[in-house]
Amino acid sequence: MKPKNYITYLLLIVVVALSTIRSANAQTPAGQVSGTVTDSVTRKAPDFITVILKTGTTPVKSMITKADGTFAFTGLKPLKYTLTLSAIGYQTKSIAADLSGASQNINLGTIPVSGRLKQLKEVAIVADKPLIKQEVDRISYDLQADPESKGSNVLQMLRKLPYVSLDADENILLKGNSSYKILINGKPSSMVERNPRDILRSIPASTIQRIEVITTPPAKYDAEGLGGIINIITNKKIDNGYNGTVNLNGRYHGGPGVGSSFTFKEGKLGVSAFGGGSIYNSPLTNNTNTRNTTGTDPTSLVQQGNGSTDGRSGYFGTELSYEIDSLNLISGQFNINGDRSTGSGYQNSLLTGMGGVLQGYNSGVANRGTGKGLDASLNYQLGFKANKSQLLTFSYRYTNYSNLNIADVCFTDRVNYPTADYDQTNHAVSSEQTFQIDYVQPFKKVNMEAGVKAILRDNNSDFQYSSLNANGGFDVDPTLSNSFLSSQDIYSLYNTWQYVGKGWGVKAGLRIEQTVTDADFLSTASTVHQNYFNIFPSFAFNKDFKDRSGINLGFTQRVKRPSINKLNPFVDRSNPNFQSSGNPALRPVVLNDIQLAYHVNKKASVNIGFAYDFVHNLDLQISSFDPNTNITYTTYQNQGKANGLGSFLNINYPITKQWNISLNARMMRFWLTGFVNGVLQESDFYTASSYTSTSYKLDKGWRLNAALSINGRNPTGLQGSTNGFTSTSFGVNKELVKNKLNFSASVNNPFAQYRYSRTDTHGIDFTQSMNSQVYFRSFSASLNYNFGKLKEGVKKTKRGINNDDK
Repeated sequence: MKPKNYITYLLLIVVVALSTIRSANAQTPAGQVSGTVTDSVTRKAPDFITVILKTGTTPVKSMITKADGTFAFTGLKPLKYTLTLSAIGYQTKSIAADLSGASQNINLGTIPVSGRLKQLKEVAIVADKPLIKQEVDRISYDLQADPESKGSNVLQMLRKLPYVSLDADENILLKGNSSYKILINGKPSSMVERNPRDILRSIPASTIQRIEVITTPPAKYDAEGLGGIINIITNKKIDNGYNGTVNLNGRYHGGPGVGSSFTFKEGKLGVSAFGGGSIYNSPLTNNTNTRNTTGTDPTSLVQQGNGSTDGRSGYFGTELSYEIDSLNLISGQFNINGDRSTGSGYQNSLLTGMGGVLQGYNSGVANRGTGKGLDASLNYQLGFKANKSQLLTFSYRYTNYSNLNIADVCFTDRVNYPTADYDQTNHAVSSEQTFQIDYVQPFKKVNMEAGVKAILRDNNSDFQYSSLNANGGFDVDPTLSNSFLSSQDIYSLYNTWQYVGKGWGVKAGLRIEQTVTDADFLSTASTVHQNYFNIFPSFAFNKDFKDRSGINLGFTQRVKRPSINKLNPFVDRSNPNFQSSGNPALRPVVLNDIQLAYHVNKKASVNIGFAYDFVHNLDLQISSFDPNTNITYTTYQNQGKANGLGSFLNINYPITKQWNISLNARMMRFWLTGFVNGVLQESDFYTASSYTSTSYKLDKGWRLNAALSINGRNPTGLQGSTNGFTSTSFGVNKELVKNKLNFSASVNNPFAQYRYSRTDTHGIDFTQSMNSQVYFRSFSASLNYNFGKLKEGVKKTKRGINNDDK
């Protein structure tokens, strides 16, 4: 049976199953008592509230509230009942529920429970609002509980998250992996799909509520992204009314920036929005590339240059929801973003051999680029009278983003270098449509989720290379130009089951995906057609103990599909001594991930994690040197095997009421094997990083901050690695108006003006090193203002499109 037929039959199975479930529910007795338990102080759902249903003094049923605080007893006889709510740390509460009359369905609404006074005093003495919360398949970091967020951007705060680190170029790594997915409010966004580093650098952390690290993504999430998922939450649940945040900031070197968030609710209408912009300028810095070859005719290549860039970016996102009635809810999302950059560079290149100079030139480049993106989605959520936790959601999403990059290159002082001056123009456009249906069905302590999804993607790129002719004009060179059209369609089904017991929980599921990729590379007159079918299991287990500690165990499979650039056979000759191309035969990579974690939340919050990954047919970047042309060629091949063992440690410890210290560290060991030019290569590599920060609270609203970041080497495959670095930061915060206005300032790396980034690559007959100079010392200041007053939270559809597969 063909994979496409599997999808058709599985879709029929899901539809029949949903119809059967709904039919069975229709036959269930209508008697029901439901409600939502919240903490009377924090207005959040407390953990593990036991709800007992009694007739008189005789218990009839009992259950534990869900993560969102909801509970529902169904199939009840028309009698008079009493509900008793109890949990460690809370006062016992009893509520009457009378089903003996005309009403057979009672929703008690929001039920506040109060903490015991004695324990509240202990909490006040021991710690402030907890920064980190461990759940069955994820860890969340509360940025609003961290005073350092008032003067930092989101990229800086990511250094403090468990399992997350930044490399020497501030690229984000999740469990040491550069393959992952970033979501905004649980949904994909075009603003972080093209260049997440620069966008997150421009977003003030004060406009973000929390960030989730989904270490074991359940089956409802798309399987793409080897490391997992980072989910950035901007929305805050509010009462009728409004609230917001405005942040003004500046950085030298860098530039000014502004960011804001706003939430409004009036009756059934809820609106939330966030937006901002920044200027980020990088002054002139130097770079050097060197390559030494061995063999019969050894050579030495030295390229020295410099460059500078000026960039501007802006973003805006909004969500709207309208509750038609208690069973019907519609919501929508709209995001736009854009960026613009200009830059210039210079390079001197000299290739020498045993006989002297073989080739040389000086080159200058002026480049400019623009990018823009938008995405919009619409969701309709249908509830059921028998059980309001039973939900059916229909969702649609459209996204589009484009990039235009132009470079003008000229040469002087040529030695055996005949290439004419040239212009390069690259215009790339990507669009995507997604259709999704999700269904949620609770069964007492068990919660079932199922859904179907189709993602339809189209990409096109037109790269034009124009050479200077004898008349002073430019002619397009088709042999050096590159145009392609591609489409990728992904069809998927998922089913997840979650059970919550007393102090423990388990979540397991399966995801089925079929991928169809078609590409037409016009410049090389070649095509690619790939059709593959995958089944991805996921499993997560957690156990909480009475001493406020717990363990988590998880297993998942993830996939990394080859991007269109890695499939494209076009040869990039922009640097004549280093050429690269894709591989049309490249296949997807499937990773197996096993995780074990322990957490404790007492005076100190400690999270310890271990991960073991193994993968076959890894898509490794392979570089080889051709002595006949003196060119290093780079491409990708599915011929690697990798195993990785990692350990992660995150500690937040209040030494005193005024002094706090935190540590986020990781250590990993990789075993890589693969063939380079037919020769088996092996690599046994250790890498480690740590980020330590501390803050001290003074009188009159002042706070001092300091941080130390240590990053070791990182592998770049079988043939290379990047160097490590150390950075420091010192800052001060001042609360000008309590809970309203906050000022912060900091100096980063005061002891070093520059950082030197180096990437080393070696082959059988060559070694090369690429070095770049980056401005390291910087000064920043930020002013953050909070406004508004609220009562009741904005209600949104609980399901929506999550294209987290890229």
